[in-house]
Amino acid sequence: MNSAVQDTVYSVSAITDLLKNMIEGTFPSVVIEGEISNYRPNASGHVYFTLKDNRAQLSAVMFRSRAAGLTFIPADGMLVQCRGQLSVYAPRGNYQIIINSMQIAGAGNILQMLDERKKRLAAEGLFDNSRKKRLPVYPDTIGIITSSTGAALRDILQITKRRNNSVSVVILPALVQGDGAAETIIRQIKTANAFRLCDVLIVGRGGGSLEDLLPFSEENVVRAISESEIPVVSAVGHEIDWALSDFVADERAPTPSAAAELVVPLKSEVLEYLHRTIQDFHDTIERRIENTKLMVKTFNPDNLELQFRTIEQPLLARFDQAKTALLENMLTRLKDTRQNIQNCIQILESSSPETILARGYAMVRDKTTHKILRSGKDTRTGAEIEIIPARGKITAIVQTIDYNTAPEEHS
Repeated sequence: MNSAVQDTVYSVSAITDLLKNMIEGTFPSVVIEGEISNYRPNASGHVYFTLKDNRAQLSAVMFRSRAAGLTFIPADGMLVQCRGQLSVYAPRGNYQIIINSMQIAGAGNILQMLDERKKRLAAEGLFDNSRKKRLPVYPDTIGIITSSTGAALRDILQITKRRNNSVSVVILPALVQGDGAAETIIRQIKTANAFRLCDVLIVGRGGGSLEDLLPFSEENVVRAISESEIPVVSAVGHEIDWALSDFVADERAPTPSAAAELVVPLKSEVLEYLHRTIQDFHDTIERRIENTKLMVKTFNPDNLELQFRTIEQPLLARFDQAKTALLENMLTRLKDTRQNIQNCIQILESSSPETILARGYAMVRDKTTHKILRSGKDTRTGAEIEIIPARGKITAIVQTIDYNTAPEEHS
């Protein structure tokens, strides 16, 4: 006897609704740990990404009201714990977790350790801007310390070749995660400096989890970058990633590709600058040649004589004026001197004894001693005296002396 089994036929919506009710009813609240991947913040404020481990992945959404309360910035590769409810999104037929809260899983201690290390190294001054070196404007050679098989190296090489194929590249392969990574990074920094292999160093890697980026935050790596005589660009992970190497390096690039853009000048711009410089130099030389030609053109005999006369005439006029003024001054001084001499002669002549005697005066002196008698007291009665007028000499004997007789006034 055959029995017909009636199969139940479900519509897509019906079976989806059944699964939705089953999943949401079974897992109204769940905590899931996984690594963030394909992180996509939306303009609306909602956050979409994928939680994954090494075997599976799960869509996740965190709405704006919940995302606003996050105390950290999510990033691809970050290990997190998410609390929320499982849900089925019917239009796409996939299940997802609607997250109410999220925290870093397994990285809390790492972040605390990095923060403490950062503060300690900053207190030593390793992150001070005064210690940072300027990057060369036109490097001949750039050095790259990264994994020899990573995408970061390929990106840097492609951009370097595209921007300026005249720039040489030295690749210094290093482990960029796991045991021994810090040691190889330090060794390559020291090698580059010891042999002066390049003009600027790019030290970095592509994106990864916080644990993956730890070698670039090791204290010895930070100190090696600080001690490098070659300028260092830190290019670790994606733009939202960070490592302590970013703070100590002379420049920080958000990605390895950006580091290449930063240190390698565009060849077209360099050539354009050289062309402008050559043209400016050429124009300057041309102007100087034209100016020199104009100057030389004025140096013909007629112009030279005219220019000489133009310079000479004012000088000759000044010379003539000076000569005339000098002669006039000498004549005036000579006239004044002659007048002064004449005045002196007149004064001397009027004061000479001969002139005085000629006016009727006479000189009286003792005949024996020839002493001039200026007063009656200068002689005695009976003394022989000489009276000397303007001409001749008279000898007399003093008979009387009158002391009270005043000299007569002559008009």
